[in-house]
Amino acid sequence: MRLPLLVLIGLAASVTSAKALQVYILAGQSNMEGQSVVDLTGKNYNEGRGTLVEVMARPANTERYAHLRAKDGSWVVRKDVWIRYQREKQPLLVGELSVGYAVYGDKHHFGPELQFGHVVGEASRDQVLLIKTAWGGKSLFRDFRPPSAGGVVGPYYVKMLAEVRTALADLKKDFPSYDGSPVELAGFVWYQGWNDGVNPKTAVPEYEQNLAHLIRDVRKELNAPKLPVVIGELTGPWVDAPKEWTALRQAQANVARMPEFKDTVVFVPTREFVRKPADSPNPSHGHHEFGNAETYFLVGDALGKAAAQMTGRGK
Repeated sequence: MRLPLLVLIGLAASVTSAKALQVYILAGQSNMEGQSVVDLTGKNYNEGRGTLVEVMARPANTERYAHLRAKDGSWVVRKDVWIRYQREKQPLLVGELSVGYAVYGDKHHFGPELQFGHVVGEASRDQVLLIKTAWGGKSLFRDFRPPSAGGVVGPYYVKMLAEVRTALADLKKDFPSYDGSPVELAGFVWYQGWNDGVNPKTAVPEYEQNLAHLIRDVRKELNAPKLPVVIGELTGPWVDAPKEWTALRQAQANVARMPEFKDTVVFVPTREFVRKPADSPNPSHGHHEFGNAETYFLVGDALGKAAAQMTGRGK
């Protein structure tokens, strides 16, 4: 199931031309889809605690978050970072980076892509494209199962690569200002784990080998043997217990330490980004980091810095 080469004309893992479209694939499940709250308030959102608006209003955060808003108070839109996100059975989200490229399709939510896009956008001299391939409630054990793992290939592994293929084929359609520059696969970001963690007897023991297979197979499919890969640690209130979550997180870290992946795969810790449910808009949604904007911002920031450094553009 190799990606057709005619779709990838001009694509290489290490384009050296003066100008190239930098493409990052953001893959995973519901937390990569985007569950963070921008500005909703009232009792259903814990009176706005932990939303992006509330987090940005804290004096200590003024400078760190300033780039997200324009002087007139509107959300900044980055013309140098494009994003494409085909939600499941929902209209396509495509355009220039800002808030709103989350699963709900409104301007009240965002995911790791927001700050990730700002970081890699600042680090690159070229136009950047983020392709989100994320669907909630999906495991690596079954749904994203790569061919090399044996058994039935996961339908969302197939779907993930199909979305990448479609995004690259439709560049001019989705982004009319695309000038035909060569396409460089700059990185693959994997932020997933919940649905494997709740299956400790089968999915967790296989997670390490399945993730390694996923990386190998994605690189093969995209004809990019050294494609930089960033593994985001499973975030959440369970980061230190029970033992199956610890085992899964350790498996994620172990993959980045494999000799074959030296200097091309990195593991990014995220446990310190968890915030208290009482300080978050969705106190009962631990599986979504309580919808806390600071958590998602910091995750995107860490993943973006790792990706930029992997491609030699880190500051």
